[in-house]
Amino acid sequence: MLYLLPFSFGKNILKVFERYKMKRKSILLVILATFLLLLGAGFYLKNRPVALNTERFVQSTRPTLFFHGFGSSSNAERHMANAAKEAGVTHTIIEANVAEDGKVSLNGEIPKGAINPIVLVNYENNSDPDTQKVATYAYQVVKALQERYQITEMNMVGHSYGNMSIMYYLLYHGQDTSLPKLIKQVDIAGHFNGILGMNEPENVTLAADGKPSAMDDRYQRLLGVRETYPANQIDVLNIYGDTGDGTDQSVRNISSQSLRYLVANRAKSYREVKIDGKDGQHSQLHETSKVDQVMIPFIWGK
Repeated sequence: MLYLLPFSFGKNILKVFERYKMKRKSILLVILATFLLLLGAGFYLKNRPVALNTERFVQSTRPTLFFHGFGSSSNAERHMANAAKEAGVTHTIIEANVAEDGKVSLNGEIPKGAINPIVLVNYENNSDPDTQKVATYAYQVVKALQERYQITEMNMVGHSYGNMSIMYYLLYHGQDTSLPKLIKQVDIAGHFNGILGMNEPENVTLAADGKPSAMDDRYQRLLGVRETYPANQIDVLNIYGDTGDGTDQSVRNISSQSLRYLVANRAKSYREVKIDGKDGQHSQLHETSKVDQVMIPFIWGK
């Protein structure tokens, strides 16, 4: 035991032990500092602002609004928004949260002069089948942005039921010239004429102009948009998926393609893109780079 050793020898042993502890502590501190440095570098590289690509994309202050699907949230839109950010489209992504009563809270700030800002719309009441209500929610978001930022133009992107927000907004407010002009419209996985196993009409066929041979109730109400859709103003991109059987496993392609009859006669342009295979599955459509590669140049490309 230490107290049985000569005092001087014991003192030297203590010094060696203390030096060992200090050295061990120093090594641990170096390891910790290195770990934190690498962690910080990784976080910076992942989150550093990508330079705006001024050669590929328009440098506009026009915001783009993303609308999620039934029972979903703004999280479903983040992949597409982040893909645009990483491509050099924008540095600015904010969220517009819509309470059940329609009150809108804008979370985040669009700096003055921000290029191609993106607004992720989140409905707290995300599973209400009332089409009038989702149209009102979309309207309240547009008004909130107009009042806060004095926007005069906008783009809209919808996935699944988010398309109903856009289309019913245009049905009720498409001719209101006091509102910002809609310039680009992207519809993804739209169920304009019904959903598989729910409200789709039976034995539907489409005419060359996209008119379905049979229509569900919502589609019949949307026929009014053929008159309220702003004439020669909006470029439309209709993206739908085919996993191999003419459906995206939730919606038949002919239901998605029936958008043509509603808007093509008044749209500035109308284009359809089909995503084949597993990437064409209904929910996968807002997560796949195949959609990003079509959507990004359509909305922001020069």
